[in-house]
Amino acid sequence: MIRILVTDAPIDVAAELDALERAGGGAVASFTGLVRDDGGVEELFLEHYPLATEKALSDLAAEAAQRWSLAAAAVIHRVGAMKPGERIVFVGTAAAHRAAALEACAFLIDRLKTDAPFWKRETRGQDARWVGERDSDHHAADRWKR
Repeated sequence: MIRILVTDAPIDVAAELDALERAGGGAVASFTGLVRDDGGVEELFLEHYPLATEKALSDLAAEAAQRWSLAAAAVIHRVGAMKPGERIVFVGTAAAHRAAALEACAFLIDRLKTDAPFWKRETRGQDARWVGERDSDHHAADRWKR
């Protein structure tokens, strides 16, 4: 089972974990990303191109499922306006063993930071600016290239 969802609704981590546990296997790994205030960020706004974003996330999840023989994977990503502390992304994997679940989860979060087309705008007071990818994002993603 691969679940991909791009939504403006809050992420229900408990429901996502429950679905992964029911998929079978002996291990579930997950990552939940939160909007950081990063020195005064009042709002983070994410835009995306739905077809391209969903395809990119689906392709990454399919690659992870094949590479680590996953029983299940979930990638849930928020779009729209969010405040600091809100969940922005959930990545979860289920596999027979912990190493596969953990590695696949790390692969998915590292790669989606550079491979999925999202555009981020931070608002601090009256100032709003678009935020680009960081060098550290590319470095983390590069470790997974074959």
